[in-house]
Amino acid sequence: MVKFMLTVELMHEINILSQFDLNAMQQGIKIHGEAEDKLRAASERLYNKGLIDQVDGGYLTHRGIEAAKHAQVLLDALQHAEPEPASSAA
Repeated sequence: MVKFMLTVELMHEINILSQFDLNAMQQGIKIHGEAEDKLRAASERLYNKGLIDQVDGGYLTHRGIEAAKHAQVLLDALQHAEPEPASSAA
C-alpha cells in the first residue's frame, strides 16, 4: 500500500486551492508579488500542475475545480468533525 505524506509544500497548495470560491467561478485569486515566497512557489506549482491558469493565481482549470472541491470537502470535514460516540464493550 502506498502511503502519501502531507508535505509543507502540499499544505501550501491546499491552502491556495481553499481560497477559491466554488460558488462564484467567475472570481479568481491573485497572489501578489509581495506575498510570502512559499505562497508564490505554491501558486507556481499549481500552475505547473495545470490546476490554475496563471502562475500568480488566476482561475481554476477544470482539473483545478475538482481538486479545489476535494480540498474544501476535506478541510470542512476536519474542521467540523463531530466526535464519534464511544462504543460500549460487551
